[in-house]
Parts: sequence; C-alpha cells; structure tokens
Amino acid sequence: MRPNKAMVLAAGLGLRMRPITLSVPKPLVPLHGVSLIDRVLDHLIEVQVDLAVINLHYLSHLIENHLSKRTHPNIVFSHEKRVLLETGGGIARALPHLGESPFFVVNADIAWTDGALPALSRLSGFWKDSMMDALLLLHPVSAATGYDGIGDYIIGADGRLRKAKNEEPAPYVFTGIQLLSPLIFERTPKRVFPLNVLYNKAQSQGRLFGLVHDGEWHHIGTPLGLQIAESCFSIRQKGNG
Repeated sequence: MRPNKAMVLAAGLGLRMRPITLSVPKPLVPLHGVSLIDRVLDHLIEVQVDLAVINLHYLSHLIENHLSKRTHPNIVFSHEKRVLLETGGGIARALPHLGESPFFVVNADIAWTDGALPALSRLSGFWKDSMMDALLLLHPVSAATGYDGIGDYIIGADGRLRKAKNEEPAPYVFTGIQLLSPLIFERTPKRVFPLNVLYNKAQSQGRLFGLVHDGEWHHIGTPLGLQIAESCFSIRQKGNG
C-alpha cells in the first residue's frame, strides 16, 4: 500500500512562537534555511505523494505565495477563513480531495530526519486495512526536542495504542505524522472537532496503532524549540560533512 495523497495541517495561529509569528505564519518559519512546510512537502515527495491538501487560516496569503513557486507535489488549499475547524474538522472538510484510500496527515510545526527508511514508507509498510483506522508515528519522549510534556501513548506488543490517563507518564509522544483511513471520519460528531475524538473511538475498537520513529524528531512550537532544532541540524550537517 503506497498512499499518494496527504493532508498538511497548516492553519494554526502559532501563538507560542511569537514574536516570530507576528509577521510570518509558523509553516514558513525557516529551519536551517528551509521553511517547515517545505521540509514536510519534501518528505512527501520522497515517498511519491503527488497531491497535498493544505489547510490555511493565519496569514494564508503568505503561504500561498510561497508555495506558488513549487511544482511538486500538486497542492490544493483548503481555506478556513472564518472559523478554525481544528485538526479533525479541517481534514473532514478536505476529504473530497483525499479520496477513498488511506492518506498521510502531517503537522506543519515539526521537523524530522529519517532512519534507515523514510518514516512515511515505514508507516505505509506497516499499515493493514483490515486492522487499522489510524496509524500514528511515535517518538520516545526522552529523545524528543522542543517537547515538554509527559508523553501521549503506551504501545502494546502488537502495536495497538493506549492513551495515557490523567497525569500518567507515557514513554512516547505522538509526532504529528500519521496514516489515516477515510472511514474513520464516518459519522463525525460535528463540524469543528479535534482528531483526538477519532483516536479515542479507534482505540475503543482496537483499531488505533502506533509505530516508533527511528530517526530524530523536533517539535517546533516555541522560539526555544526552533533554536534547539537549529543546533541539532547544524551538528548533523557538520557530521555529514
């Protein structure tokens, strides 16, 4: 199974990234000379995704102008001008463009490097239609940069996920990289809703799975997170040089 469509979540306000995002939307913030959204799109091209739907809200014209220079992948913009639909609602609105097969969903405020294989290829290789509605890429909390939480999920031996309860620490954080079946959006509760609603439903049915990332992962949510990621990419470049 090789998905050829993806959704890039780029409609956030970037409030925690201020003052940087007072004039620049977070997806256009440069990391080591390349914007965050271009990094995501480059990863998608690497695994032969040919259509990316990008939802927009804050300073959307700047993102549109920037991406007008790209020829690959094909890009469709999904505007959320009046109301932010949250992660679930934003994807649900874009479903007519995403087709009837599983598709990638990637946040635009992260950066990652791959291990032996592209992380997106590992997700599609692990996917099983008969068992899964959602497959989340996870990263060890201990190795994540720019992340100050206590983790999101506990993973079983078969890859099934359980959400940590209350203040229960969990060894893995969700990276914002995932593979979803469009069927998970059937009978969604309302127009504006977070993806967590669908994850919880999939977990209750034993259809929420995870895969642990084997490369680096950086959450670019604050100026400090960006600074740390810059340092990591600089060190990596020197090591490769």
